[in-house]
Amino acid sequence: MPGPYVIRGSVSLPEAELMWRFSRSSGPGGQHVNTSDSQVELRFDLAATEALPPVWKERALERLAGRLTDGVVSVRASEHRSQWRNRETAATRLAALLAEATAPPPRPRRPTRVPRGINERRLRQKKQRGETKRGRSGRDWS
Repeated sequence: MPGPYVIRGSVSLPEAELMWRFSRSSGPGGQHVNTSDSQVELRFDLAATEALPPVWKERALERLAGRLTDGVVSVRASEHRSQWRNRETAATRLAALLAEATAPPPRPRRPTRVPRGINERRLRQKKQRGETKRGRSGRDWS
């Protein structure tokens, strides 16, 4: 497989900590469909890894809590007919998942006030619209 899969910055997935499992993929595949194990399951022990900084690891464990099984995150790929391409897809997907899970939280929103001029303009327009509508009523007509 081509090079290390970078999560963010200089942090990448360590090849030694990736656990691969292959099985037969469902769907169409041609003549050798019943003999080739093209579906890929990639597992990464997030709880035991030393590759991630402690802050990132804590953040990822918290955000991926629903996807973890005993601290292990699992990704499957079976879109392609070749095992090689499925391996690349699974590794890329895992790296993207970890990058999203370890991203810093967004900055809190600073509440702002509505400027007085905007509020006054809105009220002035409302009054003007009301005057226009009031002028339509046929009170003064004889």
